[in-house]
Amino acid sequence: MASEAHTATESSLVFHPMDQFIVKPLFGNGPVEWYTITNVTLWLALAVVAIIALMVFGTSRRAVVPSRTQSIGELAYGFVYKMVEDVTGKDAVVFFPYIMTLFMFIVTANFLGLLPMSFTTTSHFAVTAVLALAVFLTVTIVGFVKNGAGFLGLFWVSSAPLALRPVLAIIELISYFVRPVSHSIRLAGNVMAGHAVIKVFAGFAAIAAIAPVSVVAITAMYGLEILVAFIQAYVFTILTCVYLKDALHPSH
Repeated sequence: MASEAHTATESSLVFHPMDQFIVKPLFGNGPVEWYTITNVTLWLALAVVAIIALMVFGTSRRAVVPSRTQSIGELAYGFVYKMVEDVTGKDAVVFFPYIMTLFMFIVTANFLGLLPMSFTTTSHFAVTAVLALAVFLTVTIVGFVKNGAGFLGLFWVSSAPLALRPVLAIIELISYFVRPVSHSIRLAGNVMAGHAVIKVFAGFAAIAAIAPVSVVAITAMYGLEILVAFIQAYVFTILTCVYLKDALHPSH
């Protein structure tokens, strides 16, 4: 009997915190192809719908005394606009719509991923890598269009001793091409780690002896993840502004 109870306890502790990140088709159980409508597709679409509802329909009836929805939209607009102006400069305001779209999509997807039974799209590198590559290509194209060959001055540290400049140029070149990797991994890794930890604590909640401690830990982690959801969107956006500043003003 003791062995059976021990086995039952072990089986109750079996949980897989990474299962929440599995991509599944919404219809049927077949393989996932590039055209398959999956849980990722659904929650990406919901993020877009939520942004449109907030920024378009929520602010369509603008008033001197704003509604709650209008206030949120105006706060987001002002926050990102000031970020672009302060970090990148007034000449980068033309890129504000793109940066605003990035911020709103990431922060909305992060917050939707905190809903029960939802899917966190920004926990997948396939999503964050596309966003990071789009930023990388945009910055590179803008750099060459605006500065021509002068954009290569970004890799030539003129303030360093002449003998060190070729070595530093190689290091700068490598770090430049690593940008989309670190840009995407930072977002996906932090979001994935937080959700996995919450799932682990939720698994321990099934044990009566430590259930209260587990519930407290889940509550604390959930509060932390709300903060992380905003911070990671902010970090991704401000790094985009920094990279864009390099493209507009490449000389060291």
